[in-house]
Amino acid sequence: MRRDSHQVKPEIHTTYEADARAVIYKGACEDFLATVPSGVIQLIATSPPYNLGKAYEKRVHLDQYLSWQDEVISECVRVLAPSGSICWQVGNFVTNGEVIPLDVVLYPLFVKHGLKLRNRIIWHFEHGLHCSKRLSGRYETILWFTKSDDYKFELDPIRVPQKYPGKRHFKGPKAGQLSGNPLGKNPGDVWVFPNVKNNHVEKTIHPCQFPVELVDRLVLSLTEKDDWVLDPFLGVGTTVASAVLRGRRGCGSEKMSDYVAVAYERVQKALLGQLPIREMNTPVYDPAKAGKSLTTVNWGEVQQDSWNQIRLVEENRPEGWDSK
Repeated sequence: MRRDSHQVKPEIHTTYEADARAVIYKGACEDFLATVPSGVIQLIATSPPYNLGKAYEKRVHLDQYLSWQDEVISECVRVLAPSGSICWQVGNFVTNGEVIPLDVVLYPLFVKHGLKLRNRIIWHFEHGLHCSKRLSGRYETILWFTKSDDYKFELDPIRVPQKYPGKRHFKGPKAGQLSGNPLGKNPGDVWVFPNVKNNHVEKTIHPCQFPVELVDRLVLSLTEKDDWVLDPFLGVGTTVASAVLRGRRGCGSEKMSDYVAVAYERVQKALLGQLPIREMNTPVYDPAKAGKSLTTVNWGEVQQDSWNQIRLVEENRPEGWDSK
């Protein structure tokens, strides 16, 4: 169907209003959170800066970083509904080559407010920086906390295809019947989908952008229609975009002007149903199946590779080394 080229752009509010569909606040998250009433947010889904000195953050001592995060988390708990959830997605803080897992050091800051950890979700992706003095990092974590034991959680919207859809019970009263749920299986606490790199349909100017699929799983399972979803570190607007795409209300804050401009554009497209996204449960790209020349081995016989590796290991073993 042809779209009207003069279609009116949907309104995006700049401050929190109870009847808004989307809110993008330009400024610090502390200032924005102070304007949000207590107990109105069903889901807080965010990825704070990792204190790595990126363009959007100032690197500080770890203790100072944790003190700041403590203040933000305290305000997030205040605005969270009694049945609400907080999903805090983080990676590692690296200093002088030492890796400090941020989910571990942040955990006590949530627990002291009485929040309960329901899952520690691992998001695995295949691409990233290559390390030379340690193994390359290929995962980040999402800490899912709830404010009470009476929390919202709906599994069916985020089920994934069954691995063995034709499997049947082989004994008992259900013998011969299909054993798997026809809607799909529980996705588990290890999520495998691509991070947003240059060839990703959702790629923008942000270097560490959330994929919509990641937020979708949280929004669809932890909220209902018209619930509020908040992201205090909005970046280029993925969380609010996911919320409005799924019939929720979304709000968030971002202090980088360039990111705010991109967020406005993406959320407007989401409100109109025009935002390009990688659809949920899309198989991870397999270059070998696609027949790409990039998978062609050009450095010798493949059969020699394993032998050469074993030879190099043997040659570099210290004298007196015993494998027993």
